[in-house]
Amino acid sequence: MLQYTQNRVEGIQDFERKLSALGFGIGVRMLELTMWREKSPRRETRVLNVLYFIHNVIWKALFGKQANALEKSTDNEDEYMLYDNEPIVSRFVSVPRELSQFNCNAYVAGIIEGVLHGCQCAARVTAHTMPVDNKPLRTIFLIKLSPEVLKREELLKG
Repeated sequence: MLQYTQNRVEGIQDFERKLSALGFGIGVRMLELTMWREKSPRRETRVLNVLYFIHNVIWKALFGKQANALEKSTDNEDEYMLYDNEPIVSRFVSVPRELSQFNCNAYVAGIIEGVLHGCQCAARVTAHTMPVDNKPLRTIFLIKLSPEVLKREELLKG
């Protein structure tokens, strides 16, 4: 999939955008499959509940473990961060030197975006590798919610 996509793009940003688009469809389908397996007739629409669902249930279904952390940004009201210290996608993909800025976890970011979209929580998700001491592949998935979702959340609170 990476090689197929790489041959049809003109730059790293375009490459990541196409991988994210491929992941988006998987995310929508993964939500449907998970809801069917959980035998849950009700789909979450509150942002925090959806993010916990991704952090726990979706991550475990995809990768066999929960994501390492979920945090709300202290700077921006509309941003959340999902952390994975050892993403399986990065572990088994070697990137050529000319693509050193490329992050193959854009595919997983697309999956997250698809799940959010399926739960009526439109957002833009990007993947950023932020190595720490003993975790060189640590990835942060930055989730930036759309203004409509924030307005809906405010209405539901009040």
